[in-house]
Amino acid sequence: MFSRPSAGARGPYDAAFLPRLTLTLRAADEPVTAPVAKLGGEPVWLEEPCWPVDPVTGHPLVFIGQFPVPGDELRLAYLFVGEDGRIMGGLGPQDGDGLLLVQPGGRIPPFASIGSTDTRGRTLWRWGPDEEEIPVEFHVDFATAPDHLERQVARDVAWEAFMRGDSPDDVDFFGADLVEYLGGTASFPHTTAQVEEPWLFFIRLQDSPDDGDRYFLNFGYGYGFGFLSPDRLEGRFYWESS
Repeated sequence: MFSRPSAGARGPYDAAFLPRLTLTLRAADEPVTAPVAKLGGEPVWLEEPCWPVDPVTGHPLVFIGQFPVPGDELRLAYLFVGEDGRIMGGLGPQDGDGLLLVQPGGRIPPFASIGSTDTRGRTLWRWGPDEEEIPVEFHVDFATAPDHLERQVARDVAWEAFMRGDSPDDVDFFGADLVEYLGGTASFPHTTAQVEEPWLFFIRLQDSPDDGDRYFLNFGYGYGFGFLSPDRLEGRFYWESS
């Protein structure tokens, strides 16, 4: 089972894709070349390669992973971020150093810089001895979020809505145990999304910034957020610390 588009979603605070899915990683024994969800490895392009580059430096961004786009057609959303000195790009959804690209038939965001078809950058890695970058690759398995975790996230979302002034219901913040998921409503550490209508919440990823972690992804001990346009042909991404 995978998330499906839901009717009535208008912006980043709505549940645009249901059900909410949890993410579980499995180390890949060999390169993953199928158009499936994964972290690391090489992107499995569904059209001509379009590896993005930093709009300021021109350096290729780092490929983080690819995720199926909900809907009847096979599409993938590819996540790329910049990295320099352990600092990740993507602090702003239109900075061009953190991108969520969609294929096939997707639109390139107007602020994105795309390299030539033979451009290739680094892929997700873990730290080895002496600051060595060791490439990694993981399958991503999805499962419907259990009811108790769904209730936890829903409570945090309700508290954030109250803090934004979107709801009169004053509830206590819970601190959900579920921190990575695709679909459902999103919990934002700073209560407010950095994108507005009509962008729809797609995926939330936790960072992994420390030596010894399975992979390196530095969001300031926070989370990365991916969004899709209503037609699911264009993406946005940003991260924020917790």
